[in-house]
Amino acid sequence: MAIFDFSLGDADYHQGTLENLKTTIKSTMKLCVVMLDTVGPELQVVNKAEKAITLKADENVILTPDQGQEASNGILPINFAGLAKAVKKGDTIFIGQYLFTGSESTSVWLEVNEVKGNDVVCVVKNSATLAGSLFTLHASQIRVEPPTLTDKDRQAMSSWGVQNKLIFYHCLIHTMQRMFIENIEGLTNFDEILEEADGIILSRGSLGIDLPSEKVFLFQKSVVYKCNMAGKPAVVTCVVDSMTDNHRPTRAEATDVANAVLDAILQGDANLLGAETLRGLYPVETISTLGRICAEAEKVFNQDYYFKRTVKFVGEPMSHLESIASSAVRASLKVKASVVLCFTSSGRASRLIAKYRPTMPVFDSCHSQRLKTNQLKWSFSGVFEARQSLLVRGLFPLPADPRQVTILWSLQTQLMTISFQSST
Repeated sequence: MAIFDFSLGDADYHQGTLENLKTTIKSTMKLCVVMLDTVGPELQVVNKAEKAITLKADENVILTPDQGQEASNGILPINFAGLAKAVKKGDTIFIGQYLFTGSESTSVWLEVNEVKGNDVVCVVKNSATLAGSLFTLHASQIRVEPPTLTDKDRQAMSSWGVQNKLIFYHCLIHTMQRMFIENIEGLTNFDEILEEADGIILSRGSLGIDLPSEKVFLFQKSVVYKCNMAGKPAVVTCVVDSMTDNHRPTRAEATDVANAVLDAILQGDANLLGAETLRGLYPVETISTLGRICAEAEKVFNQDYYFKRTVKFVGEPMSHLESIASSAVRASLKVKASVVLCFTSSGRASRLIAKYRPTMPVFDSCHSQRLKTNQLKWSFSGVFEARQSLLVRGLFPLPADPRQVTILWSLQTQLMTISFQSST
């Protein structure tokens, strides 16, 4: 999956990257999910001069919504006027660039000392240097209500997103929703979010700021398990952060990646890289290493246990489609099939099959008998449905011409009739 983060770079920059991706897809014959990540309700420190700002422990710094002021070690302009109403003395605020790893020299913790009008006076808890034009601000376990969509977000969606026919958006009710869970509020309302969303991206870096460190793994297991049982993709972030600056991951990170793949009670559909490939020194090595770890973990995944647990969770009576999907996986395992081929018009059946995690790949042959026209030419739909399946683990979309699918169904019916006559 390739995420185009519009909090960094403009439309032309991202268009150039997308064109490079298209060229690579054609040359390698490998499909790739493309998702537009809007800035959204992100609180930021604005450093228009882009000068490095050094903050020292135990000194005071003022957060102000007055963006006309120049950022310095004594005052930091922010893009949200409501922060002063949301915080109180003793609250914790985190400021950093890129991801919330907590170990970067560009990350700083602040403690609110007092509120003066629209300004928030904080005490710096650790020394750090902030470099760049924008820094993300996070108020730990504090509810703030900035606008859900900015003008920049709407522009990115309506122009760049529509122009490039994107179907995955981060945190937006549009086509396929991939919802980021990155704070305590998202966890509190998770069941309702999961019901409406098409998939979940668990932002462990942000959760690590909002939650005590010892609680993050519990919420991760709960979130991914619920996604698995609902048959919706679950993506986990912050997996090999140390490879941003190092050629190899730590042993803890390698184990964490493997556990995300084969944990007895859950399986993530994907691991999402961030700083490692955005600004890391070893982006190619990072992807290669992550792929090897996942491949090794897949070899020892207990599919039988996972299948039985999923069937037990669904319970009885099953829906007709759920019953067909689980039975197809059971039969495929018993006959040791090489692949599962599913003809579908919406992709729902194939995603349900993939929900039971068969050990063989599932080919999703998306077709539709519906014809579309713009009064100049006619075309078959189905490509949209195929692209929706790209983020589901073990599912490989194969767009099909419905005329050919009709022929295949006709041949299959004839063969079944001949087989029945022979047996009688």
